[in-house]
Amino acid sequence: MRIFTPSSELPFAGHPTLGSAHAWLEAGGVPRQSGTVVQECGVGLVRIRVDAASARLAFAAPPLLRSGPIDSDELAGIVAALGISGADVVDSNWVDNGPGWAGLLLATAEAVLAVEPDIEALGERSIGIVGPHASTAGHPEFEVRGFAGGVGVREDPVTGSLNASLAQWMIGAGHAPNHYVARQGARLGRDGLVDLELIDGQVWVGGQTVTCVSGTVLL
Repeated sequence: MRIFTPSSELPFAGHPTLGSAHAWLEAGGVPRQSGTVVQECGVGLVRIRVDAASARLAFAAPPLLRSGPIDSDELAGIVAALGISGADVVDSNWVDNGPGWAGLLLATAEAVLAVEPDIEALGERSIGIVGPHASTAGHPEFEVRGFAGGVGVREDPVTGSLNASLAQWMIGAGHAPNHYVARQGARLGRDGLVDLELIDGQVWVGGQTVTCVSGTVLL
């Protein structure tokens, strides 16, 4: 599988991974191993778990290509472009699984929703911000926003690759439980819900998949 954005080709992304698996299965594709689809893309082989009863698919988060602390100068530039202060950042880390993500944890979901970034100042950076909801009864535990200047996207409604890498970082650092739901896209009118779960050392990223458009083309 190959994945293209308005400006470049990506080695990995979440929606194309699950969407193409859904389309392949719907078109009659039969996995060699029941319940598991394996795709190859720029980052290598990606496993997709299939729950036929619920139409839910989940992909195994690929290993991070870059992790660890963001250096102070780069972090200062990111913070300034987001229009927040260094004191607003609870923690930060590189969470790059292909698109070049840098992740910032803010104190609350409300703080995430309030961010008004200077898109021009962000430049070609790909930035993800996340913050916890105060009350999670019947609600997602975290709010996420993703700004992907590196691939020509101002703000992405829902980003599988970002949520995958944020979960790897946050669960590992003790910022999140082993199973949680994140919401992304609220500021864009898209209440996307992403299910993140750590099982036997592997983070799985999933959600419902549905067919939105179907048809035929005569060539």
